[in-house]
Amino acid sequence: MKTLFATVALSAMMAGAAMAQEIIVVSHGQANDPFWSVVKNGAVEAAKDTGVTVDFRSPETFDMVQMSQLIDAAVNQEPDGLVVSIPDADALGPSIKRAVDAGIPVISMNSGGDVSKQLGALLHVGQSEFDAGKAAGEKLSEMGGTKGICVNQEVGNVSLDQRCAGFAEGFGHPVAVIPTMTDPAEVQAKVRAALESDPDVNTVLSLSAPLVGEPAVKAVKALGRDDVLVATFDMSSSFLQSVADGDAAFAIDQQQFLQGYLPVSFLALHAKYGLMPAGDVPSGPNLITKDKAAQVIDLAAKGIR
Repeated sequence: MKTLFATVALSAMMAGAAMAQEIIVVSHGQANDPFWSVVKNGAVEAAKDTGVTVDFRSPETFDMVQMSQLIDAAVNQEPDGLVVSIPDADALGPSIKRAVDAGIPVISMNSGGDVSKQLGALLHVGQSEFDAGKAAGEKLSEMGGTKGICVNQEVGNVSLDQRCAGFAEGFGHPVAVIPTMTDPAEVQAKVRAALESDPDVNTVLSLSAPLVGEPAVKAVKALGRDDVLVATFDMSSSFLQSVADGDAAFAIDQQQFLQGYLPVSFLALHAKYGLMPAGDVPSGPNLITKDKAAQVIDLAAKGIR
């Protein structure tokens, strides 16, 4: 009898394992990047809440060839759903279309909202990068900015180009794009050099809080330039503290936790019940100014904001 019960229990466990839904997430940003670790945290929590398994994958560096290969490998596994970011539609489009043609439900997140539907994705979770940049530019101009730089740490990422373009339009004053890498020391040196070479520059827009925003604040403080406005896309507890202390203007929150959480949840519900929202879900932008900064510092430190 015990053997019979054990066999039944084992059969039930195997059946449950066979029914477990698998969602694969392929992003262009690495999970050890503070921004992307929050996205991954959202995906992992959604997996726990919905009972699916999630596999979060990304190239070792910003590499569209490697990312397309990761998407192709995911398609070959025939998952119940695929979540992708789309920083370069030309490079990634064929692989995404291959997933759609294979009957795999695809949701895009973070980047690629403007091309998501035409590639066959069901919907997009993220923010309009151009509109977010425009909102930042308008706010910085309102705060007294008259000449700015947009510091791009990931040249070739279309979404970051859109941020700088939106900033230039909303700002309405001269803007120069400063290309750099993700090394904070290099970022600090380049921002400092830009401010020293042109004293009229009084506005710095960073496209990443931990990678660019924090070293930009250090560069400005090292020069004693109290007149320089520093704002950033995305957040970190350190940059938010700078906002709370008055050393930075604001951070642009796109709520990237939702970019990980919602697509996994939607795909789990789709696999189980055939449910899916009828349109894209805007996760941002939301400007975190001095009056709001203190409220979200703790959540940023916990990997949620």
